[in-house]
Amino acid sequence: MNTGLLALLSVLPIISVAIFLVVLRWPASRAMPIAYIVAALLSLLVWQVSFAQVLAATINGLIVAASLIFIIFGAILLLNTLKQSGAIYAIRKGFSDITPDRRIQVIIIAWLFGSFIEGSAGFGTPAAVAVPLMVGLGFPAMAAVVSGMIIQSTPVSFGALGTPILVGVSTGLSADPNLVQFAADNGFEEWRQFLAFIATRVALIHALAGTFIPLIVAAVLTRFFGRNRSFAEGLQIWRFALFAAFSMTIPYLIVANLLGPEFPSMFGGLIGLAIVVSAARKGFLVPPRESAWDFDSRENWDEDWTGLQRDEPTSEPETLMPIVRAWTPYLLVALLLVITRLPWLDMARFLQHQFVTISWSDILGSGINASFQPLWSPAAIFIVVSFATYFLHRMDASAYRQAWRESGATLLPASTALVFTVPMVQVFINSGGGATGYEQMPLALAEGVAALTGSAWPFFSTFIGGLGAFVAGSNTVSNMMFSLFQFGVGERISVDPTWIVALQAVGGASGNIICVHNVVAASAVVGLIGKEGAVIRKTLLPFFYYALLTGAIGYGIVNHESGLFNAGFLLAGLIAAFMVYLIIRYGRKPAATQAAPD
Repeated sequence: MNTGLLALLSVLPIISVAIFLVVLRWPASRAMPIAYIVAALLSLLVWQVSFAQVLAATINGLIVAASLIFIIFGAILLLNTLKQSGAIYAIRKGFSDITPDRRIQVIIIAWLFGSFIEGSAGFGTPAAVAVPLMVGLGFPAMAAVVSGMIIQSTPVSFGALGTPILVGVSTGLSADPNLVQFAADNGFEEWRQFLAFIATRVALIHALAGTFIPLIVAAVLTRFFGRNRSFAEGLQIWRFALFAAFSMTIPYLIVANLLGPEFPSMFGGLIGLAIVVSAARKGFLVPPRESAWDFDSRENWDEDWTGLQRDEPTSEPETLMPIVRAWTPYLLVALLLVITRLPWLDMARFLQHQFVTISWSDILGSGINASFQPLWSPAAIFIVVSFATYFLHRMDASAYRQAWRESGATLLPASTALVFTVPMVQVFINSGGGATGYEQMPLALAEGVAALTGSAWPFFSTFIGGLGAFVAGSNTVSNMMFSLFQFGVGERISVDPTWIVALQAVGGASGNIICVHNVVAASAVVGLIGKEGAVIRKTLLPFFYYALLTGAIGYGIVNHESGLFNAGFLLAGLIAAFMVYLIIRYGRKPAATQAAPD
């Protein structure tokens, strides 16, 4: 079968997701079973993979889904515990004391706090922490999910202390022993030095593209969830948004160059949080309280925005909890995530291997392995902190039982879609090794695109990385699948292949913005059931912005010898100029007197 036809067949599971989930607006619980069937039939009939391998991949997917459901439960439990203890009221009051402006709040929570949590734990944890926090502060559930997904871009390549680079890129490239020699021939005595070199290139591209992400988050928030449905209202805080962007990306870039791939997102988010919160408390670049932007009254919200989100009581407790005590559970979560993930403490060896481990090696003789370490999961930390909160906040036993009951009641409908989403991903990824000898579907699709694009490949390399994350739900897995392939394409088109690998890592990060099972998981945490397609429709434009801009930057860099006016730099300049135009055109006048740039 020729490369083009094989690529066309490979994309069918993704097309089915796009049609049923995004276009026809089916809930994931209906759309993903169809996508699973399409992937399974292609594996069995076209790739001629054995039934045992498809079944093994499905079983592995169910085990991964169970681990995600465990995380979802822990996040829901922690949120409900804070609601029952009254901490959410104090946290909400704390943010209101800084500013009641929701645009400022979303940047602080999603962009800065979310980046710190991504750097600490990765693997969707920011959605499990930041998204429910925003809902607890009064954000519509869909607004919180959309905001949480958009920031899953710049910090992701260095999530979980650099796992997408140190595991994803490393595993992908080291599959070819010649790459170790390539690194040595280019002056890198140790493999880790080579990875750190690639990481600095990844950080540079991310820092450039991440400049406008806080502003995009604010504009999307006001466009889709404001009473005026106006991009302009979000653009009005461009000064604060750019300040928050640089407060994170400048330390992020410095740390990547000085300390390597483990710490850019964690330190960038933490340093940015300290700078921006301190400045916001003093009113720096923050709109006056009388002109603060807020959502419309709750009774005017669209039904799609809330899902199973319950109405919040309007009256606050007579005595608010001290703010430090209210924030203590989140501080404990952050502290425990950092402590357990620090390489030199080596706690992974104990939490992953020495205690409880659920594993199934060589499932049904397929070579596919599955494992689940409950104590290593962020869910374990959420549950431990929930128990600690019971004592720290001196909760009533009946209120704490209510938190558990509400969490259990929310979990079942919230997790149904994952039971089909993750197995579909695993069948799609594990489609190689069949009787036909075809490459697994993701690689077949990438080879088809590469054959069509030729020297223009850098423009498309980020989209391939994004496709891998969209399907697999992980930048790390995307890098494992495509890093060696991307390196090879770079060599074939006679450009520096390490830049192409960097574009793969950046594209894989951007794919998290629209990743199906991350959207499903984030939505499930706040009870937003059946609206996954609506979330993806709102995050598609930010994804295209990120993947296109970074691809253009990459093309410009690898073709810099042709001058600054090559196609890549020209396109990147046009995108940046368009953003500046929007700021100048719509970021000055009061939104009430202007039309939005819709």
